[in-house]
Amino acid sequence: MQLVTLDWIIVVLSIAVAFLPAVLLARRAGSSTAEFFTSGRAAPWWLIGVSMVATTFSTDTPNLVTNLVREHGVANNWLWWSFLLTGMATVFFYARLWRRSGVLTDLEFYEIRYAGRPAQLVRGFRAVYLGLFFNCVIMATVNLAAVKIANVILGWPMWQTLVVCAVLNIAFAATAGLWGVLVTDLIQFGIAMAGSFAAAYFALQQPEVGGLQGLMTRLDPSTLQLLPDFGDWKLTLSVLIIPITVQWWSVWYPGAEPGGGSYIAQRMLAARSEKDAMAGTLFFNVAHYALRSWPWIIVALASILVYPQLSDLSAAFPHVDPALLGDDMAYPAMLRFLPVGWLGVMVAGLLAAYVSTIATHLNWGTSYLVHDLYRRFLRTDATERHYVMVGRVVTAVLMLLAAGLTFVLETASQSFQLLLSIGAGTGLLYLLRWFWWRINAWSEVSAMVSSFLLAAGFLVAQKNGHGLDATTQLLLSVGITTVVWVTVTLLTAPTERSTLLSFFRLVRPAGRGWRAVQEEAGVPASPDSLPMAFLGWVLGCTSVYSALFGVGSLLYGRTTQGLVFVAIFSLSSWWLARLLPAMWGGEHRAA
Repeated sequence: MQLVTLDWIIVVLSIAVAFLPAVLLARRAGSSTAEFFTSGRAAPWWLIGVSMVATTFSTDTPNLVTNLVREHGVANNWLWWSFLLTGMATVFFYARLWRRSGVLTDLEFYEIRYAGRPAQLVRGFRAVYLGLFFNCVIMATVNLAAVKIANVILGWPMWQTLVVCAVLNIAFAATAGLWGVLVTDLIQFGIAMAGSFAAAYFALQQPEVGGLQGLMTRLDPSTLQLLPDFGDWKLTLSVLIIPITVQWWSVWYPGAEPGGGSYIAQRMLAARSEKDAMAGTLFFNVAHYALRSWPWIIVALASILVYPQLSDLSAAFPHVDPALLGDDMAYPAMLRFLPVGWLGVMVAGLLAAYVSTIATHLNWGTSYLVHDLYRRFLRTDATERHYVMVGRVVTAVLMLLAAGLTFVLETASQSFQLLLSIGAGTGLLYLLRWFWWRINAWSEVSAMVSSFLLAAGFLVAQKNGHGLDATTQLLLSVGITTVVWVTVTLLTAPTERSTLLSFFRLVRPAGRGWRAVQEEAGVPASPDSLPMAFLGWVLGCTSVYSALFGVGSLLYGRTTQGLVFVAIFSLSSWWLARLLPAMWGGEHRAA
């Protein structure tokens, strides 16, 4: 592909516009760690919601969707569609609790929920485990997608792309702080969505595709199904049954953590109120699943007709590094059909998506390593400006480590499965620790260690030709890890009573799991209603899924089915709109 002068002008202008907020907000971001990592807890719901959406819209996301669709059809997207159940649970059960905790990072939570050395151990260990190791794996998967896109569109080798990306992201993330990231995300999300819709439109115009009608008639009908073929039980089990029954609550995955966590928790903690935390997270889930899915899926389906085999991709792009060739490369390959100007918009959109995601992960990972490790355990008496300066140095180091790790990965699908396996089995603990006082710090340690060792063992076995399929690995990891942490919980001493009382007075979780503590604390019951939260969760999931499948049905030309989904969407959304004010009222009663 060749970018002409107009395309490059559009790309350069988009970079300049995106970097402007970082420059303007640099002084504010550098004033304190609260400003640098949580924007002074003053962000409105719409800004944190858009920022969550922009962060999860990275260069690897459309590549992953294309990879999934080309492997097993549209239904294969249930591997990530199932995480809507997690996201909506965060909205209605956990968003207010996070904001109520008042912590600067979600790792600070451990020392208000647990006590003593074990709490310090968990906080310090997770600062390194998530902020350094896990975070670099995530960024490496995003880098891999950027490398493949640049290799197809620009012909750049891997090293050149990584150098350019490292310079851009270090300059931005080290300057902007979270305020700059939030405002820039707002701009970049608009650019990225415009590029996504343009890519889908021009993909449909190709003669091999023949428009939307041609796409629907020329593809194998099984590829288009919203549910997998139940005649293939093994596929249905791995693609649909396991994700919606086990995976969504049991696996820690960035952006879809059970109970909220990582940069989702960071955005909720940055909100100016509990209401803003809840509303922003709700907006994120609606936009993430209902708004963005179909432009990516349309391009993925069209790519099957244009490049049926990997050999077709290789023939169309002979300059592409064979080591990078995979089904996930079909998405950037489809961008060759964008006309002058629109190709510049698409490249700018992909660059915007990439920078917004990497900048968020750099800020998030740095917050762990600086606030939860360096400041907490290594240098406790320095000035705010010193910690911000250290944060900027750590930002650069994280980006360089992630760039080096990129050389190890191969495809978006492989990276997705790696992240799932590392976090498998820990999710239930993260859901229950807010609502059951008996969970302690050793529960967390045992869950993390067992999950990681199992993932490492499965990986070694696979490298030696004795690997298990992904479904079996997931079920074994979830089962073994859950048994380990529950056993450890019951065999170890509970958290100190004074810490439990302090935590309950601060957060006031609902439910019977804290009843004994509540009575001893001598404070009113929680203002939250678990039955109301459960109803909101059901209505939220119903609304988003009906919107997602309603749009898909109408695109497929299944008008009656589409209208049924639209009716379900309208009813559930109306009911949810009436429910939310009653739930938000709990914040005022709590005050």
